[in-house]
Amino acid sequence: MLQDKDRIFTNLYADGDWGLKGAMARGDWDGTKDILAKGRDWIIKEIQDSGLRGRGGAGFPTGMKWSFMPKKSDGRPHYLVVNADESEPGTCKDREILRHDPHKLIEGCLIAGFAMGANAAYIYVRGEFYNEASHLELAVQQAYDAKLLGDDACGSGWKFDVFVHRGAGAYICGEETALIESLEGKKGQPRLKPPFPAGVGLYGCPTTVNNVESIAVAPTIIRRGAAWFAGIGRPKNSGTKLFCISGHVNKPCTVEEAMSIPLKELLEKHCGGVRGGWDNLLAVIPGGSSVPALPKSICDTVLMDFDALREHRSGLGTAAVIVMDKSTDIVKAIARLSRFYMHESCGQCTPCREGTGWLYRVMQRMVKGQAELSEIDMLEEVTRQIEGHTICALGDAAAWPVQGLIRNFRPHLEQRIRDYKAAITAQAAE
Repeated sequence: MLQDKDRIFTNLYADGDWGLKGAMARGDWDGTKDILAKGRDWIIKEIQDSGLRGRGGAGFPTGMKWSFMPKKSDGRPHYLVVNADESEPGTCKDREILRHDPHKLIEGCLIAGFAMGANAAYIYVRGEFYNEASHLELAVQQAYDAKLLGDDACGSGWKFDVFVHRGAGAYICGEETALIESLEGKKGQPRLKPPFPAGVGLYGCPTTVNNVESIAVAPTIIRRGAAWFAGIGRPKNSGTKLFCISGHVNKPCTVEEAMSIPLKELLEKHCGGVRGGWDNLLAVIPGGSSVPALPKSICDTVLMDFDALREHRSGLGTAAVIVMDKSTDIVKAIARLSRFYMHESCGQCTPCREGTGWLYRVMQRMVKGQAELSEIDMLEEVTRQIEGHTICALGDAAAWPVQGLIRNFRPHLEQRIRDYKAAITAQAAE
């Protein structure tokens, strides 16, 4: 369990002032000029040595991603883009940073931007986050007024600007290239890669897209040292992490914890346990709605990190933990997610455009049991034809919950079909 002295987000529950004065009292903007004076390569090396992996879902090493940016400018500007389009069902961690600790993000933008040779950062905020975007805009203005941003950011001689852009509520704009397209004023549809954003990104210039949490933790890592961050959690799964826990727990919450904490400990210590006791647990979606649900037998011992969850054919994703007790209709819950992904598909790729609708229609029948047992395997086969065959990962996100349902909860599907057939037979006999 994480000790209080190791917490990065100390205003997660709005106990203090979210503005500049409160942020400085909590240690933000402390010696930022000195950090920048150590140079681009030193900053990137610290982030690499810390073992920080992207907190937006994919878990790609953050320092490595920063290092992909060109070392020398060819005349084109470099950009940092922060993905605050938090639209994954169950995920509600970045909004807490935007609401209660926006200066951590803004300072992180300056340090990360400087390390990548960027003079501007664009923060793309989910359209529905009205209050969060308002707090962020006010915090940015406070930073300008205090000369922490602008032509001579923190007195470092580095020009750095931060722009807040409000999205329009499209889930697909959480995909980095669709987000870039949207920022440019186009329809939010993913781009083919390569070229990758580090070479050709926003306005055709070198760009790095990072999640809010990935950028917000950077200043604290650099102040306290890479070894401190790397010493929390397991190797290759290091540091602290915001977990947002919802569903059938006694106290839903967003909490900062050490990576690799056992799932059971996370729920028992911070959420008052599962509603009705641990034995009443049916399933947990461990990382936002796109990752496969795990049955109780795995939840008993699984650790909350990238590698442990991958071993069980699920994922940490955004660390949005959705808890379902035995009162849950698991088939109906997954069907509801299928509807979401059908609705949010941008329609650019045929397997996703056609496949997500097909999945939802079949899942609707599965909820009622109006299907044949052989259709369960056919459903799984179709998810394989969607997964990995689209420009972005939305096709995968639609396929994985259904795959998890079939892999871990197949008896529920089979029983539903048998019950429906028995009811029809009984009706016919009357």
